[in-house]
Amino acid sequence: MKKSTLQTIVDYIDSMEDLAPQTMIDARAEIVAELNKGAEKAQANRDLYDKAHDVVIKAMSKLTAPAPISEIFAEVENALPEGMTKGKFQYAVTRLWSDEIVKTEGKVNTYSLKA
Repeated sequence: MKKSTLQTIVDYIDSMEDLAPQTMIDARAEIVAELNKGAEKAQANRDLYDKAHDVVIKAMSKLTAPAPISEIFAEVENALPEGMTKGKFQYAVTRLWSDEIVKTEGKVNTYSLKA
């Protein structure tokens, strides 16, 4: 079921206020829990990416030439916050921070900061 549908059901139950039977109130609590299930994990990931951003940008500013993800990651790995895997690092460089980072395509793609 889509989250928007679940949210509509929650809103409907909320509009009933005191008229809602206890089973509806219990169902509402379960739906709200389902809607919020991934929210904490998503926020933790956003916080992780925020903490890693400055470390990565600072390290990349010292590059003399574009470098592959593996080399950049090896350079900053020990300075990254706990939980920042190579996969998350690659996602951040290629997707989240793409407005700050230039991708040079080749046999092995390389990355550098935008000028």
